[in-house]
Amino acid sequence: MEGPQFSTVAESELYRQWGCSVIGMTNMPEAKLAREAEICYATVAMVTDYDCWHPDHAAVTVEAIVRTLQENAAAARRLVAALGEALAAERGPCPAGCDRALENAVITAPEARDLRW
Repeated sequence: MEGPQFSTVAESELYRQWGCSVIGMTNMPEAKLAREAEICYATVAMVTDYDCWHPDHAAVTVEAIVRTLQENAAAARRLVAALGEALAAERGPCPAGCDRALENAVITAPEARDLRW
């Protein structure tokens, strides 16, 4: 789902039929760009609310989401602070191959490519 927006009941039911249990709104453009740049990418997903289909929870309100977003922002700041040192360490090639993601993306033989651009 391209967000931020609330799902309609019909959208929520469709996602449930597909077997989805979490709806993310903002990962796809970033994930595609990271792959294109051959950069490893990970998502930190923080839940803000139950979707509108859930029978045991009240309707989603903007106030409740803003409160949860503020709590999530504080948790994200703690996470970034803790990751800073770990990410600063020197690394070799990516074991998942992210740094070579486009190795076979171009069909044109290397000797036939015009690399003067």
